[in-house]
Amino acid sequence: MALVALLSGGVGGYTARRAIAEAILGSAEAEAKRRIEAAERDAEGKRRETLVEAREEVQKLRGEFDRDMREQRSEHQKLEKRILQREELLERKLEGLEQRENGLRHKEAELEQLKTGVDELRARELAELERISGMQREEARQILLQGVREESRREATQIMREIENEARESGEKRAKEIVSLAVQRCAADHASESTVSVVALPSDDMKGRIIGREGRNIRTFEALTGVDLIIDDTPEAVVISAFDPIRREKAKLTLQKLLADGRIHPARIEEMFGKAEREIEELMREESERACEQVGVLALHPELVRILGRLRFRTSYGQNVLKHSVEVAHLAGLMAAELGADVPLARRAGLLHDIGKALDHSVEGTHISIGMDLLRRYNESEDVVHAMSTHHGDFEAHSLEAVLVTAADKLSASRPGARRETLEAYIERLQKLEEIADSFEGVEKSFAISAGREIRIAVKPDQVDDNEAYRLVKAICRRIEDEMRYPGQIKVTVIRETRAVDYAK
Repeated sequence: MALVALLSGGVGGYTARRAIAEAILGSAEAEAKRRIEAAERDAEGKRRETLVEAREEVQKLRGEFDRDMREQRSEHQKLEKRILQREELLERKLEGLEQRENGLRHKEAELEQLKTGVDELRARELAELERISGMQREEARQILLQGVREESRREATQIMREIENEARESGEKRAKEIVSLAVQRCAADHASESTVSVVALPSDDMKGRIIGREGRNIRTFEALTGVDLIIDDTPEAVVISAFDPIRREKAKLTLQKLLADGRIHPARIEEMFGKAEREIEELMREESERACEQVGVLALHPELVRILGRLRFRTSYGQNVLKHSVEVAHLAGLMAAELGADVPLARRAGLLHDIGKALDHSVEGTHISIGMDLLRRYNESEDVVHAMSTHHGDFEAHSLEAVLVTAADKLSASRPGARRETLEAYIERLQKLEEIADSFEGVEKSFAISAGREIRIAVKPDQVDDNEAYRLVKAICRRIEDEMRYPGQIKVTVIRETRAVDYAK
């Protein structure tokens, strides 16, 4: 019974709990259904609100679109109206152009008729003129052209003379100022030097000691120094002969040391020659460094410094080449400063312009080509190479510094006392001047004066008029420049004299 009661109680509790659960489930389903219906009602309301808003937005956009379309339609209408107006204007202009073109054609036809009439009239006039003058048209044309040519030549000569006179007045004044200032400020030595090859002896007895037993001393001396030692009847003197000035200077110093020492034999000659070589090399280096310091040329290659020192014993027409180079550097630098050019470049090129002369005894070529090769070999700039290469006119100057180096070289070489020339060269230069002047037609006599610095030419007045004299002096100057080499400048003067002679009876 207890078991039955227990089972009955369990079944009753289960039934009660199930009933409660079903009641709760039923209320939950009712609440869920109520909420779903409420949500559906809210959604429907929001959908209707959204639809209303969308319709309002569509209406608003449609209104804006209609307004924009009306505005664009209005602009298009205005543009079409403007285009139509322009088309009408172009049509009117085109009609005017057609009318003008027709008028021009008509006038062109009239002009063609007039031209034909003028040509016929001119032909008749020319025929009448030829008949009256008895001269053909080509002959008259040649006579007219000849007159015009002569008149034009006279006018051109006068204009050219006026221009040259004006340029000469202003140019010469400025050039004289610059050159005079440069020369005034240049403190180079004006005394020309030459390498001495005569060595004085204390007595004539020294000649025998210099020759030595069976000539061994003189043979050793000549073999070591590379010179010819001339011992003749000249009292208390011997002559050293050699083409290389440095070799001659070394031989001279060696002989002086031997004479001072008194011991002359082959071994002593070798010893003294070695000392003389070292002293000469040191002297050349010091002179070169002093020259570079004087003109302010820095950072020069050591080999160029050594070669530049060789110019200490090189002369040109009696003028020491190293001193000449220093003077050219000073003059070029001073003129460059006055003209606003590159002063260091002008000085450097002026100092190195004759460096080729240091090696022209041992290397083939002109001193200009040798110098250009040296400067390029030791990394000098092309501006320096160009400026030094033009000083004898072998190359055309393309820079102001090159022109200044050429002018300074001529100024240093042509000043009084700078150079000497032999009597034969002097006479040959005078004869060449007179020969060039006499070769021109109309020249009666020429005279070279002022040591060849000026030539005066007398012409025949019946063959050479005033304008022809002016052209003649130009032609003679060009011929002298092309065929002669001379320092400085040569003044050419053409003299034309007219004499009227009659007799009183």
